[in-house]
Amino acid sequence: MKFQWTLLLGLIFALIVAIFAVINVDPVTVNYLFGTSQWPLILVIIGSVLMGGIIIGSVGLMRLYMIQRKVKALEKENTLLRSEMSQLQVKNETPEKKESLKKTAPDGIGE
Repeated sequence: MKFQWTLLLGLIFALIVAIFAVINVDPVTVNYLFGTSQWPLILVIIGSVLMGGIIIGSVGLMRLYMIQRKVKALEKENTLLRSEMSQLQVKNETPEKKESLKKTAPDGIGE
């Protein structure tokens, strides 16, 4: 459901930008570091929106990559700690403890 709302809001935003861009078709002067040129305002608006989307998308992908690396490292650490814990439990558990646990543990819900 969240994806559908995100898609709907994205489409509404794209429609608003498109309407805004079509209304503003006058030529404007764009200043570069090495010169200037005349561009229709519609192209400047759409280009700015696309560049913003590319920048936001790349930052999001970078954060996703970093989080995935952290998750893999934490999963590896978790597996290592679980194996150490199971080794310590097996090492510290004596046969008497195993028998006493079997006797005290109920077999069913009502016992």
